[in-house]
Amino acid sequence: MRLFRILTFKELKGYFLTPFGWAVLAFVAVMQGVSLSTAMKGFRDTPVKDSLVYVTFHTPLFWFYFLFIFPLITMRLFAEEERSGTLETLLTAPVRTWQVVLSKYAAAMIFYTVLWIPAFVQFRMFIWLTDLPPAWSPGAMAGTFGILMLMGAAFTAVGCLASALTSSQIIAGLLTIGLLVIQYFLGFVTVIWGESFAGAPFFHYISSQGHLHYFASGLLDTRPVVYFLSVAVFVLFLTYQVVDFRRWKR
Repeated sequence: MRLFRILTFKELKGYFLTPFGWAVLAFVAVMQGVSLSTAMKGFRDTPVKDSLVYVTFHTPLFWFYFLFIFPLITMRLFAEEERSGTLETLLTAPVRTWQVVLSKYAAAMIFYTVLWIPAFVQFRMFIWLTDLPPAWSPGAMAGTFGILMLMGAAFTAVGCLASALTSSQIIAGLLTIGLLVIQYFLGFVTVIWGESFAGAPFFHYISSQGHLHYFASGLLDTRPVVYFLSVAVFVLFLTYQVVDFRRWKR
């Protein structure tokens, strides 16, 4: 565990001690602020039955910046080290492959979690500055950030796999966003084709926007927990196999 902590701390320094990490944090904070402002404008213009949290995370802008978070925070994890040759040095050191993979994944998940701290503060500022009761229920707030963490766990794993498959950060980023966009649009299959075909329940099960809809409404369900964590574990297993193959190929 000591080696795992050292490797994780090394990866975290790559996020917090470089301008790139802070630029990503600023980008997410600004985009989340714009989403919140758009939602509040909608509340001002017309009566809205949904909570402020729900509307904020259902603006068209949200999915645009949300899906782009993952290639940004994962594309360099393996690809940059492969390009620079430091991955070969790391893999010949007395560390296990799983320690390398999980340390990079853990660092990316920690940074991903930090990205949502400004969003939480922005919602708290609504209460502090308006002196009004919160325009959301505790269940909606907890459910929203809970599903964001679950989706983040799965999507970050996809980014790790894409980065492990290539030595180019650009290709890794494009592969990540491509896979996530496909996963996103699979959730609209039932919208396009209706509910009458046999595979409709499956597409409901993998629909990220559907799960966000229910969790942001304060309706918690164990099925998305199983789905996203299963995807994360399976994709990390594939990442382990890719990195381990490179290790023994040398």
